Amino acid sequence: MADQMQWANALSTRPSLEAAVADVVQQAVSSLTAPADLGLVFISSAFTSEYSRLLPLLAERLSVPVLIGCSGGGVIGTTEWGQTQELEAEPALSLTLAHLPQVNIKAFHVVPEELPDLDSAPDNWIDLIGVPPSPAPQFILLSGAFSSGINDLLQGIDFAYPGSVTIGGQASGGGMGGRIALFHNDQVYREGTLGIALSGNIVLETIVAQGCRPIGKPCQVTKGDRNIILELDEQVPLIVLRDLISHLGEEDRILAQHSLFVGLAMDEFKQDLLQGDFLIRSILGVDPSAGAIAIADYVRPGQRLQFHLRDAQASAEDLEFLLESYQKQQAPKPSAVGALMFSCVGRGEGLYGKPNFDSQLFRRYLKDIPLAGFFCGGEIGPVGGSTLLHNYTSVFGICRAVGK
Repeated sequence: MADQMQWANALSTRPSLEAAVADVVQQAVSSLTAPADLGLVFISSAFTSEYSRLLPLLAERLSVPVLIGCSGGGVIGTTEWGQTQELEAEPALSLTLAHLPQVNIKAFHVVPEELPDLDSAPDNWIDLIGVPPSPAPQFILLSGAFSSGINDLLQGIDFAYPGSVTIGGQASGGGMGGRIALFHNDQVYREGTLGIALSGNIVLETIVAQGCRPIGKPCQVTKGDRNIILELDEQVPLIVLRDLISHLGEEDRILAQHSLFVGLAMDEFKQDLLQGDFLIRSILGVDPSAGAIAIADYVRPGQRLQFHLRDAQASAEDLEFLLESYQKQQAPKPSAVGALMFSCVGRGEGLYGKPNFDSQLFRRYLKDIPLAGFFCGGEIGPVGGSTLLHNYTSVFGICRAVGK
């Protein structure tokens, strides 16, 4: 077994941090038959005052060459009995250990001031990360919640590492302004982005569930300024939107008051746009006098977009559709050994009205592999060939060996 990839997760809800650490280390270590090469630890914001104690407590009981992790508004893991749990408002600790033969693991921490300009050569980004572009690395990133450099970093990695896959999330605290922490071996960071690059006999496959359904028909931006839509199909955007809403059923009209989003088409050339062809972005506000709409991304003339609604049913159907599609593609490949889940603090029980929804749906399609993660302030994953920062999304990274 030592030459095969192994992956184990342990979860504890003990209110004492010492007891929780003892629990997860004992469970995770006993699940492996070879030494761990990588550890991932996620700690709930219920332990905020004890973040500084986590790494020393782990070091007493665990020896692993690379350990990274962060705080989360909630913690996701797999119990001893193989059930997934999403623990959103209680003390919880999740520890993943992985034995990764023939995989090179490189950890790095960057702050915004260190990032090259976006028009810099790929070599500047490669020097920053410290990993060659071939074989294409798989990246896991954990970012400070208000780290302004994350969007530039994602663009830089996409540019310098073509063919790489990047997933992750922004650390979150308990509520607005809650303290966050990023953990690497014996270091605790409060800002920047912590990451690992995994190169060699490893693949990360992704599912990015944005959880929205389109309404109306696609429109074209005919005039825009930065993130402000000034014209849609040569009409006033607010008039277009009001007309669309007036034709919705009563339930959707009510939903549009608080759960309306914009989907930006990801493929310029695709004629028939379907659910999943869009990057979902929030509406930040409207200007009633000009009829303009501001969104949480830049727009440009010629770009196509479609309004979307989000609710529990749309989120569930979106994730199930993506899981079914993934499952159909897997037949000839080596089995997955483990998975990570980065889910928005706005999903979970608050969205579905019951706990563990996304993780248990995932488990229905990918049985018997440990799942771990946390509830994020923003989720990192690829859509339409670009790695982006999302909101209200669940991003899954599924790990397996490359195989022969």
